[in-house]
Amino acid sequence: MTTSSSCSEEARQSEVTMEEEVPTEATEESEVVNEQHRQGWIPCVFFDTNKEMYHYVGQKIIIQEGLDSYGGMIWPAALTLCQYLDSHRDQLNLTDKAVLEIGAGTGLVSIVASLLGAWVTATDLPDILGNLRFNLSKNTRGRCRHTPQVAPLSWGHDLERNYPTSVYRYDYILAADVIYHHDYLDELLATLTHFCKPGTTLILANKLRIESDHTFLDKFKRAFHTRLLEEDESLIILMATCREGEDGEDIQELPSRLLG
Repeated sequence: MTTSSSCSEEARQSEVTMEEEVPTEATEESEVVNEQHRQGWIPCVFFDTNKEMYHYVGQKIIIQEGLDSYGGMIWPAALTLCQYLDSHRDQLNLTDKAVLEIGAGTGLVSIVASLLGAWVTATDLPDILGNLRFNLSKNTRGRCRHTPQVAPLSWGHDLERNYPTSVYRYDYILAADVIYHHDYLDELLATLTHFCKPGTTLILANKLRIESDHTFLDKFKRAFHTRLLEEDESLIILMATCREGEDGEDIQELPSRLLG
């Protein structure tokens, strides 16, 4: 993400003068909060050097991005999902719930879930975990009922061995902008199916960009019971639950057959 044109050279130079820095930041921060109240789907954000600031759950959240990978960036569906979780606390009460985020990236969604009282495990590829752990610790320490955990997860790889279903059970699975142009959509669906068991609610937020996104979504709807929660142009939020082996079928076998 890039800074807006309003971040002019004059604004950058004003940061050099300490007595001007505090009121300038306070004014920008106030304007951001007001904007969030006016527009539910527009993220509340202003920019600092290599950092972005958000306001959710009544808290200021500062995210350090790593621009060297997809997982180090904030994507539109993450902002949409954070806003939805924050504004639908009565319908989705995360207090003391076990929550797994798949493809956590910078950790923004996991931070918001933690601030809402959930016991969160944020997962991503091993090389993403350093920045993810930093952001989670910085924004949740001393603020949350439960300390969020960070764990490596490679989609579709030794799932039962690394995350046996007899041990790892979650109330909610969160996933934001995990569907995009990559070669691991089969593995993604297998991973979602592995973790989404009876009693688990899966919430998927994604911007649909290309044809393969729609193809995956069709297969996702065949694998799960789904309900549309929000839609704004090409950005959707779906709620899903497992089919519990309908018609005598083993739900574990569904992904390979659906994706064949």
